[in-house]
Amino acid sequence: MPYAIESYQLVRNFGGAKGKKPLVALDHVNLQVEEGELFGLLGPNGAGKTTLIKILATLLLPSSGTVKVLGHDVEKEAQSIRPRINMVSGGETSGYGLLTVRENLWMFSQFYGIPSEEAKKTIDGMLELFGISDKANSKVRTISTGQRQKMNVIRGFVTDPDLIFLDEPTLGLDVNASMNIRNYIRKWVKDDGGKTVLLTTHYMQEAEQLCDRLAIIDHGRILACDTPIRLKKMVAKESTFTITTSPCACVGEISSMPGVKGFNAKGDGSKEEVRFVLEDEAVISDIISFITGKGAKVISLDKTEPTLEDVFIQLVGRGLE
Repeated sequence: MPYAIESYQLVRNFGGAKGKKPLVALDHVNLQVEEGELFGLLGPNGAGKTTLIKILATLLLPSSGTVKVLGHDVEKEAQSIRPRINMVSGGETSGYGLLTVRENLWMFSQFYGIPSEEAKKTIDGMLELFGISDKANSKVRTISTGQRQKMNVIRGFVTDPDLIFLDEPTLGLDVNASMNIRNYIRKWVKDDGGKTVLLTTHYMQEAEQLCDRLAIIDHGRILACDTPIRLKKMVAKESTFTITTSPCACVGEISSMPGVKGFNAKGDGSKEEVRFVLEDEAVISDIISFITGKGAKVISLDKTEPTLEDVFIQLVGRGLE
């Protein structure tokens, strides 16, 4: 199949004036996304995800390398790309507060030249589908954050783009709203084999449920790119454990212990939950000794099957949180 996105040796630098070393946001990125793919991009904050999306969306020029979107060069043919793409970012403030939800959506549809009556019919259907038809005539400044994000998602799809960039589209939404959006994204791609999605998310489960393939990026480099199943096979030979302990201020030191390839810790003040990817299961005894030596107690210890988060931790060295 033809590629919806192609980048070859893509580099993007910032700064570097007056002899200063530039900040490398993207470091020789090679990426190919096929038309009809639901493609995921995972990486910690500052990894280069937003910079990459801005270049693909023709909002930022590359420093070097070649980038094509829907068969067009982003530097030379931006005007051929823009009518065929759209973008939705989670948590963004979108639209004009003095206009109603329906008025905002209709206005954005007109920027893309969609016939007015067709746009109104599509908008009403999507408002009903996303459960906010009762807010259609409410001014945007009066609706909740979750309702505004649903409006943002509708805005992205109402123009029926060939390629849509979804940057944390379910950020801050409740479980039902997130599920509703994920189901719509999946159906949108499935119903028309030519539609393509590039999704960034901090929710590993969302990435695993939705994406045909995933790329993991850190410090501007693509570390791995494959299907979720194949990525998880990368750590199948490793041992993954989850330990729950009483509060332990020094738990972060475990990440530098010999044999610990990946590490992620979460705490809520009453306990610590620590997840490890280990080269050798024998290391677990050293970890337990370290924890108890610091005066903390081991509440539970579980060995788990590899997950997408384990792959991420092994490659990046830390979790997304």
